[in-house]
Amino acid sequence: MKILLLGKNGQVGWELQRALAPLGEVIALGRENGGDLADSDSLQANVRSIAPQVIVNAAAYTAVDKAESEAELAMQINCHAPAMLAREALALGAMLLHYSTDYVFDGSGGQARSEEAAPAPLSVYGKTKLAGEEAIQSSGCLHLILRTSWVYAARGGNFAKTMLRLAAEREQLKVIADQIGAPTGAELLADLSAHMLVATLDDPALGGIYHATAAGETSWFDYAAFVIEHARTQGRPIRVRPEQLLPIPTSAYPTPAQRPLNSRLSSAKLQQNFGLYMPQWRQGVERMLTEIL
Repeated sequence: MKILLLGKNGQVGWELQRALAPLGEVIALGRENGGDLADSDSLQANVRSIAPQVIVNAAAYTAVDKAESEAELAMQINCHAPAMLAREALALGAMLLHYSTDYVFDGSGGQARSEEAAPAPLSVYGKTKLAGEEAIQSSGCLHLILRTSWVYAARGGNFAKTMLRLAAEREQLKVIADQIGAPTGAELLADLSAHMLVATLDDPALGGIYHATAAGETSWFDYAAFVIEHARTQGRPIRVRPEQLLPIPTSAYPTPAQRPLNSRLSSAKLQQNFGLYMPQWRQGVERMLTEIL
């Protein structure tokens, strides 16, 4: 089986190179070698030349705040390019695996949303990701769309690394406490993807949209507290004392793009259809911290 992977240098794309390798020949592209979603014509030519049985799109425009002033580019990368990939997948009789986000919802309420919940994005980023989902769904190609949230990896920058750096530099740290979600590891997403891909090729009825996040929930504030305390117990130099880690509301830290307060996603459909167990978010974060500390 020939698998075309786009976004090979991103957090999820990097892990996918490992997770997909046992399934067949993985042709991994980044922006630098023919996988630029901003250049649809070149990308389309490469897809046709490679003629894969599976296209995995782990590339996206993810600069949430910058998207507010670069809406056209965000729409090209998050909607128009995936729409083209879906059309090419249909023409090739191939399957498309694509990643989306909790930002397609407005973040209201306090319950975990299912796949049937009505989207209502608050930001340009969320609107472009939703448009990409809809284009893939309407294309008629066999597809899986995995919505996830709060993605991290040991490789590259992430929230935990930022908190560790700031906690070592500052005596006081303020962190948003009213946004709730589940930190989800890129490694977990890659392993889920490989399993779901094989199962869906075997049974196309499994195709569609799925929510894929680690189990449990936390706030950015409690996530930061967990990470910092773990580092403290490991003997890392931490300047900020526990009582000087302060919770603040989202309103105290205004940004160009509005964030959803409720990022909870229910993975019940994924677990039921694929028989997979979603580990608690702390397990993955502890493993990541073990790698970076």
